[in-house]
Amino acid sequence: MFEILVKKLPRGRDLLLPAYMSPDAAGMDLYAANKEPLIILPAERVLVPTGLQIALPPGYEAQIRPRSGLAYNNGICVLNSPGTIDADYRGEIKVLLANLGEKPFVVFYGDRIAQLVPAKVVKCKFSLVAELPETKRGEGGFGHTGR
Repeated sequence: MFEILVKKLPRGRDLLLPAYMSPDAAGMDLYAANKEPLIILPAERVLVPTGLQIALPPGYEAQIRPRSGLAYNNGICVLNSPGTIDADYRGEIKVLLANLGEKPFVVFYGDRIAQLVPAKVVKCKFSLVAELPETKRGEGGFGHTGR
């Protein structure tokens, strides 16, 4: 386990820090730090502040993912899922929520709005070639392998 340094901004001073809610959980909940309720109308998107800034160690990222209950029950998703927080970013974490449901959805201060999943980053480089190695699957995609 590694350490992520966290700074609370004034708007999020009363909120809990992200934490694992069960022993085998992959993600930690992020909380909304909006002082006024935010109404997300159907087909609308809103950037929700968390009141947190973090410092990740080099070689890591933090992925922002939807909460399954919000998605299933209300059609609320993280629009750019998974969102990526790079190790060198020091601004406030904000979550881009979209309402794919049929009713307006209200985000209140302290609501759990997304999950943060730390992940190791693997660096690579591209090498231009004239031909790629063959595979049994080949170019089949988008349903090619069936159900």
